[in-house]
Amino acid sequence: MNRDYGIDIWGDNNFFIKNSSVNINYKSKPSLLEITQNIRREGYKGPILLRFPHLIKKQIATLYHQFNRAIKEFEYQGEFNAVFPLKVNQFPNFVNSLIEVSKEYNYGLEAGSKAELLITMTHTPIGSPITVNGFKDREMISLCFIASNMGHDIIITIEGLGELETIIEVDREFNQDNIEAIRPKIGVRIRLHSTGIGTWAKSGGYSSKFGLTSTELLEAYDLIKKHNLLNRLYMIHFHIGSQMSEIAPLKKALREAGNIYADLKNRGANELNAINIGGGLAVEYSQHTNNKEMNYELSEFANDVVFLIKEIAKNKNIKEPDIFTESGRFIASSHSVLIAPVLELFSQDYHQKSLRLKEKNPPLISELYDLWRELNRSNAREYLHDAIDHIESLLTLFDLGYIDLEDRSNSEILVHLIIKKAITLLQNEGIEELNKLQNKIQERYLVNFSAFQSLPDFWGLQQHFPMMPIHKLDSEPTNPATIWDITCDSDGEIPFNNNLPLYLHDIDVTKEEYFIAFFLTGAYQEVLGMRHNLFTHPTEVVVEFDKKGKYQLKNLIESQTIMDVLEDIDYDKSSLDKKLKQQIKSSKLINETQKSDLLGKLYLYLSENSYLKTIQANDLKMDN
Repeated sequence: MNRDYGIDIWGDNNFFIKNSSVNINYKSKPSLLEITQNIRREGYKGPILLRFPHLIKKQIATLYHQFNRAIKEFEYQGEFNAVFPLKVNQFPNFVNSLIEVSKEYNYGLEAGSKAELLITMTHTPIGSPITVNGFKDREMISLCFIASNMGHDIIITIEGLGELETIIEVDREFNQDNIEAIRPKIGVRIRLHSTGIGTWAKSGGYSSKFGLTSTELLEAYDLIKKHNLLNRLYMIHFHIGSQMSEIAPLKKALREAGNIYADLKNRGANELNAINIGGGLAVEYSQHTNNKEMNYELSEFANDVVFLIKEIAKNKNIKEPDIFTESGRFIASSHSVLIAPVLELFSQDYHQKSLRLKEKNPPLISELYDLWRELNRSNAREYLHDAIDHIESLLTLFDLGYIDLEDRSNSEILVHLIIKKAITLLQNEGIEELNKLQNKIQERYLVNFSAFQSLPDFWGLQQHFPMMPIHKLDSEPTNPATIWDITCDSDGEIPFNNNLPLYLHDIDVTKEEYFIAFFLTGAYQEVLGMRHNLFTHPTEVVVEFDKKGKYQLKNLIESQTIMDVLEDIDYDKSSLDKKLKQQIKSSKLINETQKSDLLGKLYLYLSENSYLKTIQANDLKMDN
C-alpha cells in the first residue's frame, strides 16, 4: 500500500484517485478536497463528516438486484424483502436519505427499542415492512398494535415466551377476541445450534442472548394456536452475527433454520411464509491484500441463500417462503467519510535543521555525521548497524556524564536520519530488520478528531477503517505514520503496524494544510461514539448531486458548542454563564475596560466547539 492506499480493495469503485486527489466516482466526480475546502471557507473547522446518499442507494439497489437475480436464476417462487436495522445508524440525516433513495424497493426498517419503533412508525412508507426485534414490554408491544392499525406492515419478533404471553394480553385489550381485528404479524426468533464467526459470533449458538430453544418454540406454537393467533404467525427469524467473514456458517444455519421452518409449516402454520436471515453481510475494511476480511461476494451470498432454502422447501414439500434480510453494515458503512486536518507532526525535531553541532563534537557523533552523509545503497546495511551501535554507546556516555544534552540530541537526530535514509534505499529488498526499525522513525500525526467519538469500534474492538490523505497523492508517502487524536487519553491512537503499514507525507503544517480521511464509518460509529473529554460529534454535511451532476451541500449540522455539550450532560448552562460573568466582574486584577474585553472573548470562545483550531485556510497553501 503506497499511493493508492488499497482503494481497489475497500473502495468498491466509489472513489478514485485523479492526479493528486481522491475523487467521488459519481456524476461530476468532485474531489473530497474541493468539498472540504468549500465547507471550511464557511468557517467550519475541526473534523467534518460527509454523507453521500447516492452510496446508500447503490447498496440497496445492489442487494435487491443480486437477490432478485438469484430468485430468477433458480426459479424460486418466494419474494425478496429487506429492512434496515436502525441500531446501525439512527441519525436523521442518514435515515431521511435512506427513506428517500429506497422508495422504489419497498424497503423497510427494523426497530429494537421504543425510540427506534417511533422512528419506524413515522418514517417507513405504509406498506413497506417493519420488523421489531429485541426485548419488549407491554408498552412497546402496544405501540406495535397501534402501528398495525395505522396501516403498517409490522412484524413483532418473539424473543421469549413472556413476550408471547404479553402479545396475547395486549391483543385482548385492543381487540377483545375480535377475529376480524387488525393485528401485527408475529415472528419467532429461533436460537440455533449454529454459530457465526469472528468478533460477533456470540449472536448465534445455544448461549446466545436472543431466541427460543426447540422446547420453547414448541410451547410457543401451542400457545399461539390455543389463542387463535396461528393466522398471524408469519416469520421465523435467526441471526448468527455481524460482519460474517466466511459464508460457511451461514449455510449451516440456513439448513437448520430451514428445517425448523418446514416443521412448523407442516404442523399447520399455514400463514407462515417468511424466513428472516438477519444481518451479517460483511464489508471489506482491509487496505491490504494479505489481510482481507471477507472471502465471498454478494452474488455468492444470494445464490447460497436462495438455493439452500429452495432445496429444503422441495425436500419437505412446502411452499418456498419469502426471504427477508436485515443487513445494516452493508447498507450504511460506505455512505459516510470522516475528514480531519493534521495539526502537528510530533517527530519533526528529527530533521537536519534541528542539529546543534559544535565546532568540536565527540568522536562518535562526528562518525555518525559521516555515516549519514556517505550512506548509499551498497553500504546501507553496514552503516545502519554501525549507527545503532554508536547510539547505544553515546547513551551510555550520557548516563556517565561524558557528553551533554546537545550531544545526546545530535546523536538521536543523526541515527533517526540514518535509519530513514537506509529504509528508503533498501525498501524494495524486504529486509525484516528494516520493518522493525520503522517503529523508531515513525512520525506521530496529531489529527483534529476524537477516536472515541468517531471511531469507537477501533478503540473498543480494534476494527480497522481505511484511512488515507485526500490530496498530495501525486507524490510518494514516505513517513511510517502513527495517528494521534486530540483526546487526553493514550488509547486515542492508531499505532503504526509493521504488518499493515500506513505511510503519510512529510509536510509542514505551518505552511500547508493536510487532511486525512477515514472511510466506511457509516455503520455503528456515530451512535456508539462517546463524549470522551466532552468532544462532540463532527460537523456533518449531506452531499447530494442534482440532475446536471453538480454537487450541493445540504442539511449541515454543526458540532455542538462547549456550553451545549455541558448542558447535555445536565449542567445548568445559565448558572455556568452567571458564575463566569460574576468572576470576571468581581476581579480586582483588571479594570472595567479589560473586563468588558474579556467577557467578549469569553463568549466568543464558548460559542465554539471543543475541537482545536488550525491556521486559517486563507493563510495556507492548499494543494489541488
